[in-house]
Amino acid sequence: MSTLALTGGSPAKTKPFPAWPHHDERERQALIEVLDSRIWWRTPGTQTLKFEQEFAAFHQAKHGIAVTNGTHALEVVLAALGIGPGDEVIVPDYTFVATASAVLFTGALPVLVDVDPGTYCLDADLAEAAVTPRTKAIIAVHMGGHPADLDRLKQIADQHGLKLVEDCAHAHASQWRGRPIGTFGITGTFSFQQSKLMTAGEGGMIITNDDAFERQARSVHDCGRMPNEWFYSHFIYGSNYRLSEWQGAVLRVQLQRLDEQTQRRHRNARLLDSLLSQIEGITPQRLDEQCTRNGHYAYIFHYDRSAFAGVPTETFIKAMQAEGIPNQAAYPPIHKLDVFQNGEYRKRLSAQAAAADHAFLRQPFPNTERGAWETYWIPQPALLGDEADMHEIVAAVRKIQQNAKELRG
Repeated sequence: MSTLALTGGSPAKTKPFPAWPHHDERERQALIEVLDSRIWWRTPGTQTLKFEQEFAAFHQAKHGIAVTNGTHALEVVLAALGIGPGDEVIVPDYTFVATASAVLFTGALPVLVDVDPGTYCLDADLAEAAVTPRTKAIIAVHMGGHPADLDRLKQIADQHGLKLVEDCAHAHASQWRGRPIGTFGITGTFSFQQSKLMTAGEGGMIITNDDAFERQARSVHDCGRMPNEWFYSHFIYGSNYRLSEWQGAVLRVQLQRLDEQTQRRHRNARLLDSLLSQIEGITPQRLDEQCTRNGHYAYIFHYDRSAFAGVPTETFIKAMQAEGIPNQAAYPPIHKLDVFQNGEYRKRLSAQAAAADHAFLRQPFPNTERGAWETYWIPQPALLGDEADMHEIVAAVRKIQQNAKELRG
């Protein structure tokens, strides 16, 4: 008789993890208030404005600009920084496509760099080696919620006269040396898409402590308008990236839960670190000692098939899911995406840049490859469970290891 659920046995976990998104009467009431107000548009409204202020304050930033989604947050930031054709922006190869496509949106070239083998965040030494006279910015992605090495990256950016942008789509409420991420560089961007740590289905945020940058970015996000000018005056390039009052209202409530939920995710993740690290072949994402709080968009661990009778990663993932442990697909390497392999990305570049040889696309990215094809990502709602849930996750891994030979066929 089969032991593993994938081959006909009973699953290790039957109690469901917490549902996501979380909501209660507070969201319902907030939406009704917007409905009854008949002010659903951000410009004359108050909900999105208040959310900008509250979210920025939570992350110890002076300014917040709410936008339509996390991708648009990056696009607005790069446009506000004046990045364009002929420029280069250093981007980790291990990230969601939007980090690179936002650079292409401006006509600049995303220069892809491998990541740290332990944290899966941008490798600072490789980033510095990739700097050229055309480099204008570095985008640091806080992978899974774990901050990139912000001290080192800030040092590199300052030394070379570059702008450091933090892609915080995974990292709401994460902290580096006790300070919230998002303002170590010129700006930080966030996403409120449904899987994120707080959500209104879609939405994004830009935070900054730089007054001049805030003015420029706010203008880009609102059709090139400027404060205290006539509504139909448009001074710079801009588009409509404004967030609605509906989403602003929901996100104000979601923000009220963020601190407690982050504490719970961080606490449960540290328990998983302790338990999973005892299993041969399982290596949790490294927690840098300077990461004092990890928001944990996902709990990531490396899987070594040699400790599981050679069972491929894809089969291990299917076995875990059958045991009742959810998986969120890891990102594929950016350099292997069709848009880069087929040359379509060149259509976004200046003629000179498009004709150039982009040697970084032929370089090895061993740590990105390892992260992309040899990791398991437990999505963040599971980390909102109780201690028993964490032990059941570990029990599922042990069960698969002990019965791995069932899967070899």
